[in-house]
Amino acid sequence: MKGWYREYEERGDLPTGYARQPMYSQAQKDRAVEHYLEHGRCIVATIRALGYPSRDLLSAWIEQVYPQGHARATGRVPELAPEAKQSAVIALCMRPASAQAVADDVGVSRGSLYKWKNQLLGHEASVPMKRQQDAPASPDRAELEQQVEALRRDIRRLQLEKDLLKKANELLKKELGIDRQELTNREKTQLVDALRATYTLAELLCELDLPRSSYFYHRARLEMADKYADVRQAMTDIFERNYRCYGYRRIHASLSDQSVSISEKVIRRLMKQESLVAATSKRRRYGSYMGEISPAPDNLLNRDFSADAPNEKWLTDITEFQIPVGKVYLSPMIDCFDGMVVSWSIGTRPNAELVNTMLDAAIDKVAASGDRPMVHSDRGGHYRWPGWLTRITEAKLVRSMSRKGCSPDNAACEGFFGRLKTEMFFARDWLSTTIEDFVAALDAYIRWYNEVRIKSSLGFRSPAEHRRSLGLAA
Repeated sequence: MKGWYREYEERGDLPTGYARQPMYSQAQKDRAVEHYLEHGRCIVATIRALGYPSRDLLSAWIEQVYPQGHARATGRVPELAPEAKQSAVIALCMRPASAQAVADDVGVSRGSLYKWKNQLLGHEASVPMKRQQDAPASPDRAELEQQVEALRRDIRRLQLEKDLLKKANELLKKELGIDRQELTNREKTQLVDALRATYTLAELLCELDLPRSSYFYHRARLEMADKYADVRQAMTDIFERNYRCYGYRRIHASLSDQSVSISEKVIRRLMKQESLVAATSKRRRYGSYMGEISPAPDNLLNRDFSADAPNEKWLTDITEFQIPVGKVYLSPMIDCFDGMVVSWSIGTRPNAELVNTMLDAAIDKVAASGDRPMVHSDRGGHYRWPGWLTRITEAKLVRSMSRKGCSPDNAACEGFFGRLKTEMFFARDWLSTTIEDFVAALDAYIRWYNEVRIKSSLGFRSPAEHRRSLGLAA
């Protein structure tokens, strides 16, 4: 009134249509009505959850939204079926959080939950379902308690199984579907220690079928300092630097070069613990046979892949690499003396240019020495075309060919292709690799194969190191 009087004194009149500012905004109204509809249509629960408005005001807001066809809101809890009430009581007794959270999920007030509990279990029953000694037990109550206890045990057991599988995947790098009985006692001990804060020792030992004495034995061993810590790191470095293709023999030889004395059995065990698994081979299918387009020479090599000196026997063939962006072909020349790749060419088409380029590079390497090696190949059309025959004749090389459809006659060259694909091709993902990048990676591997990759047949030396040790030019 005082404000109006001052305004009248200043202006000589009062404005028409004066309206009072509303207490609640439209957003608050919408939120209240939405909460009422989503939580059991209970006015009391809505007011308690939001802290506003009054019963009459909320009823009026609901009438504004649903003026027709909507029953007038009341403060009573909606009536639920007996099965729904029983499920709500079970959820209340087994709740991991507060009772209010359970009430919100059901859509009723917290008091209604406890009222249903008292009706089903009696006033003397506590929420954790522990019946007092002097409380009379009704058949319905005893059956409900048994159901709750069984559900609680099943839930805890399932959660324990889930946690064990997750920890096995995180700590031991096992698959999520691993059979726990396949784990070693040492691995089981690691899982028990990781979950001791959540579950009791008896539960974990029983679930993993681990004897108590074995657990404490392996726990004491795990607490001891790992005397192979430096060896593990050195093994991992060697494995990663060499295309992840070294097995325990080559890693043993590499460690010996670093003056690390350790047995092969220990290396095998440590590699298994560190999940250092060399890539395995995969089958491939490619053939270059085009029929008898010219006379074929005899098989002079006759599966004798040994040589007393370099440039006595050469092997050649073509292999295919199929990557997402296309196909790449490799044509190498292999020396039987030590397996060195004398020359090689890489292209996207298995044509005459591919093999002729490789042959020209191989001939240039022996031109100065005057060596005349035997060149053995399969019966592919690349090695029977005029261009190949002319180069062989001019360089005074000796031709040898495998029998028709008999890949073992060229087994040493096929073995090189198998090692190359196992160690370099199959073990990697080439989805986003271009043709140029793949050619560069393949070229780098062959150079590494000649200069770095050690072979047990050469005294665990690479072909280049073997030749240098003999005083021969690499």
